[in-house]
Amino acid sequence: MTAYNHAPYIGRAIEGVLSQRTTFAVELVLSDDCSTDGTGAICRDYAARYPDRIRLLTGDVNVGMRANYRRTIEACRGRYVAMCDGDDWWCDPLKLQRQVEALEADPACGICYTRVRCYAQEEGRYVENYPMGAGATTFEELLLNNTIPNCAAVVRRDLLAGYYADPELRPLERPWPLEDYPMWLWMAPRCTIRFLDCETAVFRVLPDSGSHQSSLERRIVYFDAIFDIKCWFDARYGGGRQRRRIARMRMEYILTLMRDAGGGACLRRWWRDVRREPSLLFVWRGGGKLVWSALRRSARHEFLNGNR
Repeated sequence: MTAYNHAPYIGRAIEGVLSQRTTFAVELVLSDDCSTDGTGAICRDYAARYPDRIRLLTGDVNVGMRANYRRTIEACRGRYVAMCDGDDWWCDPLKLQRQVEALEADPACGICYTRVRCYAQEEGRYVENYPMGAGATTFEELLLNNTIPNCAAVVRRDLLAGYYADPELRPLERPWPLEDYPMWLWMAPRCTIRFLDCETAVFRVLPDSGSHQSSLERRIVYFDAIFDIKCWFDARYGGGRQRRRIARMRMEYILTLMRDAGGGACLRRWWRDVRREPSLLFVWRGGGKLVWSALRRSARHEFLNGNR
């Protein structure tokens, strides 16, 4: 469990681990990345109360989300590793038992995951389940749609070690904004994936975190990086077969985000994507139509303002 400035939430996350009912031992490796809001004190209190169940990692300097993630994983000693960030929580006391049983039953299975409930912190309510449809269980399915919630996954520790040791990948040297999605894509060609159709965890949606940035510019940067990850793994493991499809997905997704940014901005973004993938020039239903709609809205807005 990684934590940074999660004081309002970390207690519930820890309790979700301690509540697990299993036939095997569970160790919580808890890594606080020099929080400044009292998270560290809460973590130390739990570690002191449960010294046989919680191992606390700390450092002298803040190392950042991805380095803290690796530090935590490398400190794990069990056959399997289950992830849970300090602002999420496990809501099913049989979560680990079910998933480990599935992994034990199939030595080829490297990842077992479930659905999660999404909790919108600002609204104070549950908003949806994820994934809403079928969970991805192959490399190509994951490449096109990441359906593995970090807090709902249990994986084999030897796969995690291999991911970080890959000399070609060198994940921490990549300018990627998250750690779990590249991890799943690296593992998928090396193992089978099991999806259990039940809810075992809650993903807390916080403002200005990851994919939920309030700034349009930061959201575009984030999702551009996600599509860069898709392109990298498609080239390495997929033979580039999904290159055009990923390029179209990127264009349509980013232009949808930019629908209120003005026709000129949408046109410039469309042209940037076309230069990177010329086949997009002939895609009207997605990118071309979105740009045309943005230009029409901008023209209408200017006309109305000019006639006031």
